[in-house]
Amino acid sequence: MAAPRLLALLTALAVTALAVLGAVRSHSPSPLERTPEEVAADAAPRLAFLRSALRDGAGADMQALFPEGYFFTHALYGLARADTGTLDARLRDEALWEARWALDRLESPEGTAAFPAGAEPAYGVFHAGWSTYLRVRIVELAGGPDAAPEEAGRLAEDTAELRSAFSASLDRGTPYLEAYPGQAWPVDSVVAAAALARDARVRGTDGHDSLLAAWKEAAAAHTDPATGLIPHRADAATGAPAEGARGSSQALLLRFLPDIDPAWAARDRAAFQEAFASPVAPLPGVREHPHGDDSPGDVDSGPLVLGLSASASTVALGDAVVYGDTASAAALTGFAEALGLPVAAGGERRYLGGALPVGDAFLVWSLTAQGTHPDPLPPPDGASPSAHAPPAWWRAPWYALAGLVTAAAWWVAWMAAHPRRSRNPGDGGR
Repeated sequence: MAAPRLLALLTALAVTALAVLGAVRSHSPSPLERTPEEVAADAAPRLAFLRSALRDGAGADMQALFPEGYFFTHALYGLARADTGTLDARLRDEALWEARWALDRLESPEGTAAFPAGAEPAYGVFHAGWSTYLRVRIVELAGGPDAAPEEAGRLAEDTAELRSAFSASLDRGTPYLEAYPGQAWPVDSVVAAAALARDARVRGTDGHDSLLAAWKEAAAAHTDPATGLIPHRADAATGAPAEGARGSSQALLLRFLPDIDPAWAARDRAAFQEAFASPVAPLPGVREHPHGDDSPGDVDSGPLVLGLSASASTVALGDAVVYGDTASAAALTGFAEALGLPVAAGGERRYLGGALPVGDAFLVWSLTAQGTHPDPLPPPDGASPSAHAPPAWWRAPWYALAGLVTAAAWWVAWMAAHPRRSRNPGDGGR
């Protein structure tokens, strides 16, 4: 009997420890509640894990699970590194080294293998847009074109190629370039247009101005009629929406839209929150489909829980930081820390046992968003940026659930320690 009693006691202790730890972690401060240096310090062990994981082949592992797993994991790692160098000048040299390493991986045979080499731009707009944006951030972090002349020269070539591709596409009547033959996801073109806009500021050029003006006009004419937002998928030939706005792509493009047009970004973020914010108070996050649409998830969104997308919600944390939504940033940070089961050891911090480094990469990129956009964007028309944030009591149901599970575990432990005695019929009574 001793072994079952001991097992029940240890189980009760473990459940209690996890419940208490989850409750404490749900109050983890968001990036908006920390100084830039504190945000960079918090990101350091997360990036240390990604550094070792990527050098051990995590990119190839993620590629086996996701269509762009290799690329995303390296690109987000490089962008988060660049952000930490901006947040804390003491980390600048290390950040530059690692961001350059990540960019080199994106342009390696492994980084380009999944993309069409003969596309315009080369390897398609997904690869070209993200890699160019990372190069812009590297030149910016280095101190500008004069401080990184070789990289600035390559940046000029990359942006010229993007500009040429966009010009040809706009002449055909569509603002959305192809990522793969015959396939266009508008979010990829938003990233590429943001790379041009940021390049204009970093290199001090007005060479992209007329193109970006034309692109914005064309994109505004090719929005999702149901939500007024940029669509998830477009007809590659005409630019007409082929699939309405979705949470996974909206959360992502809202990180880049401020580079192109801050006022447009603020309006779309408000509209996105209106249509996609979680309707389930204890579950911070965003829906994959607008309210009223209960379509299932797919490879872009991952599995959905009550219509919510984990990937979109993770990226939405970065949106909350960029748009100054303090309530959503706090809730999404706490939720990720409570449910992600992070483990810190050896100077590294990983989530879910390190099983999905691409998820760690998305999270740290969201947490360091202030490095890309230091000043939060004000909402349109003086509205509250937290108008659709989870309520202040969102943790209460989780506390109740943790309490019930803990109580059940201790009841089992008590019953194991105090088993009922059954009467032996042969005793005959007293």
